[in-house]
Amino acid sequence: MDWTREEVETIVADYLKMLTLELAGQSYNKTEHRKNLRAKLGGRTDASIEFKHCNISAAMIDLGFPYIRGYQPRSNYQALLGVIAEEQINGAASLDQAALAAVQQPAITPTQTDFTKVIAAAPSKNDQRALNEPRNPLTFKAVKRDYLEREAKNRSLGLAGEEFIVLFEHWRLIELGQHRLADKVEHVSQSKGDGLGYDVLSFETDGKERLIEVKTTTFGRETPFFVSRGELTLSHGAKDQFHLYRLFEFRKAPRMFDLPGALDQHCVLDPVTYRASFS
Repeated sequence: MDWTREEVETIVADYLKMLTLELAGQSYNKTEHRKNLRAKLGGRTDASIEFKHCNISAAMIDLGFPYIRGYQPRSNYQALLGVIAEEQINGAASLDQAALAAVQQPAITPTQTDFTKVIAAAPSKNDQRALNEPRNPLTFKAVKRDYLEREAKNRSLGLAGEEFIVLFEHWRLIELGQHRLADKVEHVSQSKGDGLGYDVLSFETDGKERLIEVKTTTFGRETPFFVSRGELTLSHGAKDQFHLYRLFEFRKAPRMFDLPGALDQHCVLDPVTYRASFS
């Protein structure tokens, strides 16, 4: 049974409250929120509410916002949900402030990390959607800010992520018994400057160069990222050497996945902005 406008307004409003608390670093209880929602949404099960939360996560990404950790985005949501999410976001001053503070907050490189727990599986690209097909009917024009794009421009966060990957690559090569190559890992975006199409020079065990572009977010695994034309071109021209390392949940406990080779074989790319997503 389709959700009514009143039901959607109720669950979106509650989701935005939780997201605001999460972005502000304040604790909240998802179970209690779900229990209160059940009382307001007569007849809706926990599973139905959970699924709708995941739909809202997808809508938040489409509107340029992070999503609540644990509610993995599920696309193909009803158009009404997108409209209501947009309406409520535009009137949520506290959410705006919390999101802006979260994406602009400086970051530092973790000094001690168990690198064995860092590697994660990459999201799967939705092959049924063409590269130039819009994700949904939303146009993004009514949104005050694209917070995901703002986070991508956070130089402190970007630098901290690159430094983390330098440490990771040094560890990876030592684990493979390649101490000499580990000592040659280079943070080229700092030593040679931006514009090369990658940030870190590393190596395979046979000495072949590994060209690593690093993209860092403090949010979840499915958070879209932005690539430049140069990075996309290099991923094709040096597809046997190019790797994009996507760091996520960086402030909590850094995790990463690797996208080797041509980027458009892994991601759905917006043909104008090269906004890379997975669904």
